[in-house]
Amino acid sequence: MNLLTISEVSKNFNISTRTLRYYEQIGILQSKKKEDYAYRTYDQSDIRRLQQIIVLRKLRISLKQIKSIFQNTEQTHIVEIFLENILEIDNEIAALSTIKNTLNSLIERLGESTKIGINFDLLEDHDILKVVEPLVLSRINVKGEKSMEELNKASENLSKLQDKDVRIIYLPPATVASIRCIGGLPEIETGKLLNQFIRESKLYEVKPDFRHYGFNNPNGNIPDGSDHGYERWVTIPEGFEVKPPFTKKYFQGGLYCAYMIPMGAFDEWARLYSWTQNNDKYELNYKDEMIERQCMEEHLNYINKYMLSPEDSTIQIDLLLPIKEKAF
Repeated sequence: MNLLTISEVSKNFNISTRTLRYYEQIGILQSKKKEDYAYRTYDQSDIRRLQQIIVLRKLRISLKQIKSIFQNTEQTHIVEIFLENILEIDNEIAALSTIKNTLNSLIERLGESTKIGINFDLLEDHDILKVVEPLVLSRINVKGEKSMEELNKASENLSKLQDKDVRIIYLPPATVASIRCIGGLPEIETGKLLNQFIRESKLYEVKPDFRHYGFNNPNGNIPDGSDHGYERWVTIPEGFEVKPPFTKKYFQGGLYCAYMIPMGAFDEWARLYSWTQNNDKYELNYKDEMIERQCMEEHLNYINKYMLSPEDSTIQIDLLLPIKEKAF
């Protein structure tokens, strides 16, 4: 098998280069570097590992658990992780089953009350309230082997975002300090430079409520990924001194849809984009002058991450897309 570039792998497996780089960063996927070739490529063993990761993610196994599985391949250890996840799924199934049965019961009662002309008040039905209040999570066994096609379909159905999952927020205008790197591992390089900037300037004392955004710039088109860049912003007071390689910019703010993810779950971008394409009230609001930052990531609780806990597993990120209300 020929070596594949990061762009080829991204296209073949419908997975973002951002996700591939993060998998490498946390140590669950490796790339190869050919002699006289500075950029990452993937051989057959790397592709096989990626396929394993994709399947495990579709089974809702967390990245932390996947890393643990690859580090300890003892069957008992893997079974223990799977059983832990099965318990969570059983509880979720049981809760949904209880809700479904309760709704069916309500439908029956509403039908009966309509026939005999009784005004049925749900909020005063104590039998229903007794059922709904505890929502008992009993165990339910799920049997039967599923094909990959069925697994993909199940994963797709479960991955659809609901309105309750997405927040509509207004990002205020702000002056920002910007840093951008292109090629290599720009997310890591810009992260180190930004952390250094915050510490040396003591921004956390001058502006303890600063916010941190990041986005691809540029996305990159060269197959080996050498032209991919990442830019980070941190909000600063208007008169704050900014020295090279940082530059001072102005963010106009605006209306965004936001979906929170744990660090590394960048495949969730597809879910948020799909939500914007199917929402009844909002639509994407792309603007030519902000093409480079249409898909922004806000790193939440940034001070806690870099001042207290260095673990990536503690990071939460808001995925952000610019939106506007539809005109009817």
